Amino acid sequence: MATTTDALGYEQARDELIEVVRRLEAGGTTLEESLALWERGEELSKVCRRWLEGARARLDAALASEEEAGAAEGAAEDAEEAS
Repeated sequence: MATTTDALGYEQARDELIEVVRRLEAGGTTLEESLALWERGEELSKVCRRWLEGARARLDAALASEEEAGAAEGAAEDAEEAS
């Protein structure tokens, strides 16, 4: 398992999180190991959430930009038709 989450991409964090959950569900670990896995899972979950929130923000910005461009184009066409 990696020790830092700073440089993890979404897919890496997600895959490691899946492995952490699998190990926790399988059992057979000590309480200390289970707690360490749980803490790692929480860190990985935060990394995934940050990536997804960033992707959502980029998507929202792209859609807003597209809508603004469409509105400006429509206004230009209306002005052209009016003259």
